[in-house]
Amino acid sequence: MVAVASPDAYVQGLDGWRLELVTTLRAAVRASKALSEAVKWGHLVYSTENPVLLIRAEDERVLFGFWRGQRLQDIEPRLRPGGKFEMATLELREGMNIPAARARRLVKAALELDATLGDPRLASPKVRAKKAAALKKRSR
Repeated sequence: MVAVASPDAYVQGLDGWRLELVTTLRAAVRASKALSEAVKWGHLVYSTENPVLLIRAEDERVLFGFWRGQRLQDIEPRLRPGGKFEMATLELREGMNIPAARARRLVKAALELDATLGDPRLASPKVRAKKAAALKKRSR
């Protein structure tokens, strides 16, 4: 993995089917003006004040992931849970795609969840346990 200076440089470093797919996904995501775009952890990350979704191009696949993606499986059943929080990711390989309208629908729903539920990182069991311990300590 090579560090890149900007989202544009990230995309320019791709070719073939990965370039085409990431360009399509990126256009669907960027249609929402509510998200900022950055390169974090070696891939494209889209955030409000909180992380919302990511696009990650690898040699053999492109991942389209959502921090609250487990709640979006009714829109896209191919989303697979994994990682921390309520993360779920759509794995796309050469020859696979997702219709742009469905990608936009996922983005819209992810933003609605972000607005309603807030930062997904604060909902993790580890964070909840820390908060509960702190409250218990204060009540003594």
